Amino acid sequence: MYKNIIFDFDGTIADSKKSSSIATKKAFSEFGLHIPSDTQIEYYMGIPIEKSFDLMSEKSLSENELNQLMELFRRYYKETETLYLNIFDGMTEQLAELHEKYKLFVVSSKKTDVLKRNLKKLKVEHFFLEVIGSDKVENYKPSPDGIIYILNKYNLHRNQTIYIGDAVFDIKMANNANLDSCAVTWGSHGVEELKRENPTFIITNVHQLDFEE
Repeated sequence: MYKNIIFDFDGTIADSKKSSSIATKKAFSEFGLHIPSDTQIEYYMGIPIEKSFDLMSEKSLSENELNQLMELFRRYYKETETLYLNIFDGMTEQLAELHEKYKLFVVSSKKTDVLKRNLKKLKVEHFFLEVIGSDKVENYKPSPDGIIYILNKYNLHRNQTIYIGDAVFDIKMANNANLDSCAVTWGSHGVEELKRENPTFIITNVHQLDFEE
């Protein structure tokens, strides 16, 4: 029986597609790069922009260019999140229920300060014992660094812990950590893509987020 749940953020707890899409397109346009499609942006939302922007750019970016592009994105994202960042229907209530029975954490591809700001905006930050962003790990998803950090710091048992995410990168990360996983279908990646990564569970609505036997 699980005692600990580690969540992804984007596409799992919150719908940030529109904010990310607008900010990415504005940043790429201002930087003179080919503007990626919504499909591209959505697919790569599961990994940090330090990796995804290089993958979406039609040319190789220097470290300085990538830093400038990321700075533009973060500025535009902060402007748009107020309007377009929303928690999924029923998630607040579900987190409140889970908080009574499990230790809850977040491991995300966002930077930690942005992650905390977003959770606070959505009024759910108090449900989580700790949140880990991409700046807290040496290796990004699908590396298991974030999960392993949580397991070690809080002395959690793998067989009592599950990771929940919406992208193939999330399930790969859980597999790399030798951890059970739950794929959710309301985020970035479709059911067939998620199935190929062999998650322990696949769920289709927020109210299925309970793992009591």
